[in-house]
Amino acid sequence: MRHFLDFEKPIAELEGKIEELRRMSEPEGINIAEEITRLTDKADKQLRATYAKLSPWQKTQVARHEDRPRALAYIAQLITDFTPLAGDRAFAEDAAIVGGLGRFQGRPVMVLGTEKGTETESRVKHNFGMAKPEGYRKARRLVEMAGRFHLPILTFVDTSGAFPGIEAEARGQAEAIARSIEACLEVRVPIVATIIGEGGSGGAIALASGDRVLMLEHAIYSVISPEGCATILWRDAGQAATAAEALKLTAADLKGLHLIDQIVPEPLGGAHRDPAQAIANVGLAVADALRPLLQLDPAALRAQRREKFLAMGREGIV
Repeated sequence: MRHFLDFEKPIAELEGKIEELRRMSEPEGINIAEEITRLTDKADKQLRATYAKLSPWQKTQVARHEDRPRALAYIAQLITDFTPLAGDRAFAEDAAIVGGLGRFQGRPVMVLGTEKGTETESRVKHNFGMAKPEGYRKARRLVEMAGRFHLPILTFVDTSGAFPGIEAEARGQAEAIARSIEACLEVRVPIVATIIGEGGSGGAIALASGDRVLMLEHAIYSVISPEGCATILWRDAGQAATAAEALKLTAADLKGLHLIDQIVPEPLGGAHRDPAQAIANVGLAVADALRPLLQLDPAALRAQRREKFLAMGREGIV
């Protein structure tokens, strides 16, 4: 069953009528096929018109859609011979960050992703994609392992942010995130990061400090959630739509600010309408981004990555 967002109600009504007609046997004197074609065309035009002018808040809703493909779906479709690796070798395993070894288009790679889960049981297991310190320490361990074995790193980011609980803070959440970022910046192998849904705060940057940062068309990437921003600035989470506009969190905004390198197009109506096509689009973009990086000397690669992130804070860049 397809789940529709609030702003998709006109589309939902049309698609509901189409589905109802398809279930009907054809009454005498009525050409159902003709009516279905007419309504399908109308629904397609409505969908195109709606998605051509999404507001930042609407894009936030699309990025959070419950049917949007998650990191494990990307790994399953794009990575062969995937072998998961677990644990931070210090405290515990954190299922909010998944990672392991595999092959991307035949080439051995290290893969990391933040996983939200797809239904209640898996969402609880993966803590809704909100990692604790052990998750970021696992990420650091795998990044450093990739460096030792000269393996390119692919990351798929989809998190509302790091887990904010007291126990996470007690175990050094900020330090773990910082060390993960440091490992990404220091490693001498290519890193291609892709924001596939939500890119929330340091929890996202911990896996997105790459040589090339790609972002799906309707994904978001920001220092704080719109609701959190609204609560701080206006003491009213109901101002989330206003906050989303001010945060410049869309792919188009971030490309204009030179904070990401490429926008990956989504199927009409968002990645949740055609997950396989959305994942295939990401696969092509990742391959294109990775190819030139593989030709660079390790020292030059690290220096170029360092310069890329330092440039983000210079006057005239952002």
